[in-house]
Amino acid sequence: MCHYEKRKKDQMMSKLEVFEPAMCCPTGVCGVSVDSVLLQFNADLQWLIEHGVEVVRHGLGHDAAAFAANSDVVKEMQAGMDRLPIATVDGRIVSTGMYPSRAQLMQKLGVKLSGAEKPHIKLGECGCKAGEC
Repeated sequence: MCHYEKRKKDQMMSKLEVFEPAMCCPTGVCGVSVDSVLLQFNADLQWLIEHGVEVVRHGLGHDAAAFAANSDVVKEMQAGMDRLPIATVDGRIVSTGMYPSRAQLMQKLGVKLSGAEKPHIKLGECGCKAGEC
């Protein structure tokens, strides 16, 4: 189990748990050919941690007891191993069969971008003439 937590004491944020198929290491970002989807997912999880979300990853090969202890995850797996990965927010399944994007995770977790984090684009900065963009 990989357990990451970075919270402010007065801040109540959601808990994201990810139940993943067996991989060579707990994050799947190892070996000679790293899956770009897992690489991006790891970056997205780190971003969520930095924004106060508690993140716990359970790998089937490293933390099978966590799977067995969650009846909803067991039901999904009985429907097929292709249901992995399974993401839960505060114990509720929010995604199966894929690694959700940062935008999807933000929406499910209710994480909002601060004004400083939002991209700022001014019209006409692309270098084209008015009406060409």
